[in-house]
Amino acid sequence: MYSNFKEKAIDFVKQAVEEDNAQNYQKAFELYKTAIEYFCTHLKYEKNAKAKEAITAKVKEYLGRAEDVKKMIGDQGGSNPQDPPPPTNGNATAAAKPKPPGGGGGESNDEKDKLRSSLGSSLMEEKPNIKWDDVAGLEGAKDALKEAVILPVKLPQFFTGKRKPWSGILLYGPPGTGKSYLAKAVATEADSTFFSVSSSDLVSKWLGESEKLVNQLFQMAREKSPSIVFIDEIDALCSARGEGESEAARRIKTEFLVQIQGVNSTNARVLVLGATNLPYSLDSAIRRRFDKRIYIPLPEAQARAHMFKVHLGDTPHNLTQRDFDALGKKTDGFSGSDVSVVVKDVLMEPVRKTQDATHFRLRRGQDGSQILEPCSSGDQAAFPATLTSLISDGRAADIRAPDISMRDFEKVLLRARPTVSQSDLKSYEQFTSEFGEDG
Repeated sequence: MYSNFKEKAIDFVKQAVEEDNAQNYQKAFELYKTAIEYFCTHLKYEKNAKAKEAITAKVKEYLGRAEDVKKMIGDQGGSNPQDPPPPTNGNATAAAKPKPPGGGGGESNDEKDKLRSSLGSSLMEEKPNIKWDDVAGLEGAKDALKEAVILPVKLPQFFTGKRKPWSGILLYGPPGTGKSYLAKAVATEADSTFFSVSSSDLVSKWLGESEKLVNQLFQMAREKSPSIVFIDEIDALCSARGEGESEAARRIKTEFLVQIQGVNSTNARVLVLGATNLPYSLDSAIRRRFDKRIYIPLPEAQARAHMFKVHLGDTPHNLTQRDFDALGKKTDGFSGSDVSVVVKDVLMEPVRKTQDATHFRLRRGQDGSQILEPCSSGDQAAFPATLTSLISDGRAADIRAPDISMRDFEKVLLRARPTVSQSDLKSYEQFTSEFGEDG
């Protein structure tokens, strides 16, 4: 069955070249894109290594020609300059040298402004104030991101000739392991423009507008370089192709391929940073566009201990470093998100104690004021009262919740469970052995 994809791709290429020769560039561009989609689908099933290599080479040629044609379409929106001659022999690279994609797609200035305004929320104006040190562990991932983002800006003389910074990095792993948090650290530490987008930012209900949004996103990134384009849950936009897939979904994927290829083949100083919980769901052609694919695993005990401390923040507590270390060891298999949920539950324990209390005691606070806090009936200063009765007596402002203790954590951990299964972890480890590297 997969041979049908190849035959259809060849038919579309022939039609594209005919339209290209006739200078019908809009039709030619659409046909080139469709042909590339079919070739990429065929490559997923092709077993012959030499055939795969040959087809991949042809796809790159057609991508290059599609980029040139797209640029011509953009130019025709102006003063009708003389176009370079199209290919005449079916070879899509007979045209001029490859140029970066993003000529504007032929949109009018009003349409371009409208598209850009809809992408305005993706441009992060204020830095999130998350430092490298705030990210527990993940040294491999941080080093790769420094190589891609920090060093090229600070030490541009290092990246000349054949030595170029990474242009595409994919972060993958279980949910709640800090992929988005790591991206925020990049936004804080990098002296670069940061675009943060999700599938909802790029998918439009209007036919043909989604790929234009993708085009404008990358055009804005090139204009504001050095820049970083962070795409969260990239699998929602670039999942593996299938016969039941909609035309709109295929067009978005093809536009991503063209744009990321353009970033890789030029000195645009744009880093594409993707994050996904479902690496196997990604289209293989998209996966290959990412130079580095880094596994973000579950945090280790030391990292979890640090997370407990960070999430607790300045909330009054009496835990020691030994207590935090013990919590890290007790939560094997918990993700960063799981730790956050545990702490959120623990933060409610003092409130629950206050609600359930049958006795309170009066003591002097740090500011010298008299405060009421719940206590056991055996406490020497205890007097019988409930939260409701104290509120009725007009003493609500005097009530203080007790400090958080290790016992509160132990109580919550009795009912807490990790959200990532062992089978999920094996799947990520398998992907790492095939396509990725440890972070």
